[in-house]
Formats: sequence, C-alpha cells, structure tokens
Amino acid sequence: MPYKLLVSTEILNENLENPDWVVLDCRFSLDDVESGRQSYQKAHIPGAIYAHLNEDLSGPILPGRSGRHPLPKADAFAEKLSAWGIDAKVQVVVYDENNAAFTAYRLWWMARWLGHDAVAILDGGIQKWQNQGRPVRSGSESRAKRVFMPRPRPEMIASGEEVEKAYRDPKHRLLDGRGLAIFTAEAPPNYDPVNGHIPGAISAPAAENYTAEDQFLPALELKARFNRLLGGVPLQNVISYCGSGVRAAQNIFAMHYAGLEGEPRLYAGSWSEWITDPKHPIARGS
Repeated sequence: MPYKLLVSTEILNENLENPDWVVLDCRFSLDDVESGRQSYQKAHIPGAIYAHLNEDLSGPILPGRSGRHPLPKADAFAEKLSAWGIDAKVQVVVYDENNAAFTAYRLWWMARWLGHDAVAILDGGIQKWQNQGRPVRSGSESRAKRVFMPRPRPEMIASGEEVEKAYRDPKHRLLDGRGLAIFTAEAPPNYDPVNGHIPGAISAPAAENYTAEDQFLPALELKARFNRLLGGVPLQNVISYCGSGVRAAQNIFAMHYAGLEGEPRLYAGSWSEWITDPKHPIARGS
C-alpha cells in the first residue's frame, strides 16, 4: 500500500535498503539559501538526496512576470525525478527539519501534480529521526537514474487570471497561508516589496496547523478549522496561496490530512506574482 500523506520514522527505517523507496531531504531557509544543503551534507538520513528549493523545485524567475519560486516546466521536473531514481514503482519520502518546516510540502505537491501519488512526508522530519538516535550520514548521495513518465494534472493549478475571477466570486475561497501581520500589512515588507493580500482572501496561516511542538493538530481539529475557514465552499473552488507558492502547499496537505474531500488548487505564483501586475488590487487590514 503506498503512503500518500505521512510515513513514520519506524516504517522508513524498515525500508532504508528498499530499492523502490527514495528519500529526499528538503531543508531550506529563505534567509540563508545554502544552509539547508550544508545541514544535509553534515548529517542526513542514509540514502537521502538533497532537493534545493531554488535549484530543483523552482523554474527560472521572470522579472516583472513571475513570483519568487515559479513552478518549473513539467518535463524539466520529470527529468529531475528521473535523475533522483524515481519511476512509477517508487515510494517517495520527503522530509524537512520538522513537520512545520515548509519545503517538503512543495515537493509532495509537485510529485502529485505530475501524477505520482506515492509520496509522503516523514512525520517529525529529521529532527524526530535524530532524536530517536537513528543513523545519519554525511556528504552527498545519488541514485541510479530511472525513467519517470509524467502525467500532469493541470487542474491542480490556478492561474493568475483564474484568481482574478475567483476573488470576486463568493462561491470561491482564497486562503492565504502567510502570517496574519503580513496579510494585514502591519508587518514591514521583507521578502516582497509590499505586504497585504488579494481582495477577498481569508487569512489562514499555515503555522496554525501545528501545535507548539510542531506536531500536526489532530485531524478532527484540522477539519473543524478548515470547515470554518471555507464556510461550505467545496474544495474544488478553493485556491491556496502564500508568498511564493511554497507554504501554500502546507495548507493543501493539511486539508488532505484532515480528510476533506476534493482537491484545492494552488496559485503557484502567489502574492509575489500577484503584485508584479500594477493593475492587481491590494487589500490591507483584516
């Protein structure tokens, strides 16, 4: 049975030598883009390959047109999966520092976008793995190439034009996964030139899907949270966004983990793309 949401450290440990399991380390910091790779090279789960947000999980930035982390072309990412030794038979496990770190969810979402459902987040991340005294290795690793045949699911993506229509339509919901102070523009700009939100969007910080110990809220609590945020809007009419389309995948994962039916769409360009068009309105406050 493939794992599609979470996989435990115990199950991963039992499958470290399984040739049909691939482990990907996704540690990354927006403030220091090399820190994740350095942490990986210092100590990673045996057999894990490093996946860099900027280099592996994003396409070229188009100044004035794209967000900070645009999606790569489907064929380009399929080549990356092939190089990592992934084909249709492989169970993919992705991990980050802990459950609340964000880049692993981007890779989880992208694998599903190309039709690979056997992809799961390592529950607790490398932090839990190491706290349990499990083995780690240093240096870099690679695997023998396989052939990944993509089956893209374009219906999982919302374009900027679709967002323009959706924010005016009460039958749709835009969920903003950034912190509330960024959403309201009370916080000063940091990664983007201006803060605020797309008109009509609802503040849904991804950080609120976790306990203070970075553990997922119980599924029933997450379900109640998103039912309250969505107000009866079906998931196929929900668009998740954030600053650059990375943390927004956390909210999509959480909705699946909560057991909600349907597939929310990702506005991959997110806020950093939205504000490149001077005609796009910006809302501030709550």
